[in-house]
Amino acid sequence: MDKYQVENMSRNVGVIGLGAMGLGVARSLLRAGFRTHACDVRREVLAAFAAEGGIACATPGELGAACAVVLTLVVNAEQTEAVLLGEHGAAAAMRAGSVVIASATVAPEFAESLAARLAAMGIGMIDAPVSGGAAKAASGQMTVMAAGAPENFAKVEDVFGAIAQKLYRLGDAPGAGSKVKMINQLLAGVHIAAAAEAMAMGIRAGADPAVLYEVISNSAGSSWMFQNRVPHILAGDYTPLSAINIFVKDLGIVLDTAKKSAFPLPLTATAHQMFLTAAAAGRGGEDDSAVIKNFPGIELPRKKG
Repeated sequence: MDKYQVENMSRNVGVIGLGAMGLGVARSLLRAGFRTHACDVRREVLAAFAAEGGIACATPGELGAACAVVLTLVVNAEQTEAVLLGEHGAAAAMRAGSVVIASATVAPEFAESLAARLAAMGIGMIDAPVSGGAAKAASGQMTVMAAGAPENFAKVEDVFGAIAQKLYRLGDAPGAGSKVKMINQLLAGVHIAAAAEAMAMGIRAGADPAVLYEVISNSAGSSWMFQNRVPHILAGDYTPLSAINIFVKDLGIVLDTAKKSAFPLPLTATAHQMFLTAAAAGRGGEDDSAVIKNFPGIELPRKKG
């Protein structure tokens, strides 16, 4: 155990939401030596994390009472509000001077409003959406797009050190982080949709999908999302690490924000319709790469075993 871990052993940090990203964050905090509390609606996931050395909390309020730093890694604004300010929410139980690191992808104005409400309770907030996927979360190498008061950052430097490879401080006002994450999600959603369309066309044209993936991955047409998501298609495995419904929500946030300033986003709108089509067909809970199933007349690789 190194000096860094010894220093963190008495530090209580809480994670609400043990999904693909949240579980990786919680495990990274454990590895760094923090006393890591966790809360999740799925009791089996919570029990498994407790077996790894974490501390299971029955409610967000129980977690908030024990922790000076609380990270929320839930799906959306509604869940963020519920776990912090709803019945048995964490905020009411947290001590003045504590800090919330809010990491769900939300509209910038929601982040601003949430920070103001928490401030009225004596709680600081850092608007800190994350990116990098489940693998980066698990290895403590996420990218974090953060905004908040300097005094709040000072209280959580060690936490960010345990979970992030890249921490971008985007200003003192919450909302700035969510604006940058919104643009990231615009690109991510469009790239996933484009990757699905490209692979569907390649399969329809008679190309071997595995060879097509290999060639494009080493060519100018590649993208991070192409390289990350197409292997799910090749494996025929649509287990949701990031679900179709996530991009229905996130691209919806992008389009709603653009509409307020009468700003056109034709590619985003098309990609959003592709994800909506998949969700309407009952695939909203599948991996976002399952958007390729929208395309007719092609035979996709099947899951082995």
